[in-house]
Amino acid sequence: MSPSTPLQAGDRRTIERTFTVEEVETFARLSGDTGEQHTRADAEGRRMVHGLLLASMPTKLGGTMNFLARDFTFEFLRPVYTGEIVRCEVVVTSAEPVPRGIRLESAWECVRTSTGEVVMRGRASGLVPQRGPGHASAP
Repeated sequence: MSPSTPLQAGDRRTIERTFTVEEVETFARLSGDTGEQHTRADAEGRRMVHGLLLASMPTKLGGTMNFLARDFTFEFLRPVYTGEIVRCEVVVTSAEPVPRGIRLESAWECVRTSTGEVVMRGRASGLVPQRGPGHASAP
């Protein structure tokens, strides 16, 4: 879908990502969340990925749509560890044209690819602002 194509209900965006120990350590330092589950390796040498670091996957996809979030709901179902591949798919559930752009609602699931287990799901609502002269870029 090109940037000029209007968003519609049913549109999908997907990414895959493998979080590294270095990313978890950096997130712990930046967020101040230094719980042992994130700072100590398990028996396999892995670290548990912070939930909000995992939540960067749907927010990354929202960024590709210039989505300005108003509400987010996250449900963290299972832990994710460094070295695991996670696939996240965001689906536009509603896209309503409004004077300032498109009011958008979406839902997503993030899945551990090795097992097919859903590790996180959620919803978001907000605005994709209309671009161009005289149009506001914030909700």
